[in-house]
This record gives sequence, structure tokens and C-alpha cells, in this order.
Amino acid sequence: MPHYRRFTDASVSEKILDTMFLITIGLGYLFALGHTFFSHEGRDGQSGLSVEDVKIAYYGEHQQTRLGAALNGGMAGNLDNDEQKQVIVDWIEGGNDKAAFELNVAPILNSNCIACHSAEAEMGLPPLTSYEEVVNLTHADTGASIQSLVRVSHIHLFGIAFILFFVGRIFILCEMPVLTKRITVAIPFLAILIDILSWYITKFIPGFAFVVVIAGGLMGISLTIQILVSLYQMWFYHPNVEPIEM
Repeated sequence: MPHYRRFTDASVSEKILDTMFLITIGLGYLFALGHTFFSHEGRDGQSGLSVEDVKIAYYGEHQQTRLGAALNGGMAGNLDNDEQKQVIVDWIEGGNDKAAFELNVAPILNSNCIACHSAEAEMGLPPLTSYEEVVNLTHADTGASIQSLVRVSHIHLFGIAFILFFVGRIFILCEMPVLTKRITVAIPFLAILIDILSWYITKFIPGFAFVVVIAGGLMGISLTIQILVSLYQMWFYHPNVEPIEM
């Protein structure tokens, strides 16, 4: 970790190292936003990502099946055309017949879905490799399971905590009022904790989806501010004052 107290004390090599780290994290976060968009958008039947999509992701859409909800959301883009989607929907609504599954549905899933939806893929997605696995998804959509939320939660908390720590360690080398600095480095940690806690609350209280969106947005904004301000002060800002408190 940096041993200097502000960016003016850092060598060019140290600045390059910090810069490349911040740029890489920034790009990684943009890809994470893209993944979130494509995973949840369209669940409400409308294009784009909305609070309703987030609600459906965690609370579910109890009037339709889990497989049907996926077909109306992120899974739709993995099919070749709307006709394939309609074949699966007709099978669900027609009573989940095993013979019809083997004849009409399995070929579609095998060619478009099982690369990710299988145990071998190790992506944590519901497997779609057999009739029994698929028919389990034709029950009412109750959103993400507690088991899947726990799995994703621990991955997010461990991974994002390290990212926020290292970005924050670089950001505290900026020149600004110390109270502003302390609040800024604390906000993303609080936001991610509220965000993940809200997943579980939304599972039972769908209106809490607003908190998921707000907390996630707050973390993203605060992380972006830390990255951009750090890059600016690292290369373009030249203070004429004495070092301030960390």
C-alpha cells in the first residue's frame, strides 16, 4: 500500500500503478452495470431496466411461473426467435407434458440455454438439462431463493469490500476537507450493506425494491466520484498548502 500521505509525494511509477488500478476498476464496474441490466431488464414486459424489474427479480411475479418470468426477461435474448419462446410458453400452459418436452422444448434449451444452465457451467443458475429440472421451474415465480441470495451476497461482500478498500486508500491521498473525505470513503460501504440487506427485505416486501435501486446507485456514484477525483488530483492538481489531516 502507498506509504506517502498525498499525491504530490508519489513517484510517477506509483501514480501510474494507481491510475491503471482505478481505470481497470472503473471499466469493471461498467461491465458489472451491463451485466445487471441484461440480467434484469424486461422482466416486466417493457424494454429497459426499471424498479418493477428489480421487484420481480427478488420478490417474483406470483401470477406466472419462474420459467415464464425468465422468458419475459433476460432469458428471452438467448433464444433464436420469438417462435422458440412461444413453444416453451405453450408447453408450460399446456400442462408440462414430458413427451412434448422431449420433442419440442428440450432441443431449444439444449441449443440455447444449457451452456450456462447446467451444473458443469458452475454459474449458479438453475439447471435446464432434464425434464425434472425444467418442470421444477414451472411453478409460481417467487423470485430469487434465499439460497441463491446467500451465495451472491457473500461473493459481493468479499469482492466489493476489497475494491472499495483499495479505491478508498488511494482516494484519501486527495487534498480536501477531512470531514468530506471521511464521509466519502464511508458511503459506498454503507450503501452496499444496505443494498444487499434490501435484497432479502424485497423478497418479502416488494416495495423495498426502491431501496435496492437507490442504495446501488449511491454506491456507484460514490465509487465514481472517488475514482475521478483521485485521477484528477493525481495528475492535474497542484496544491499550494500544507498537508492536511488524513
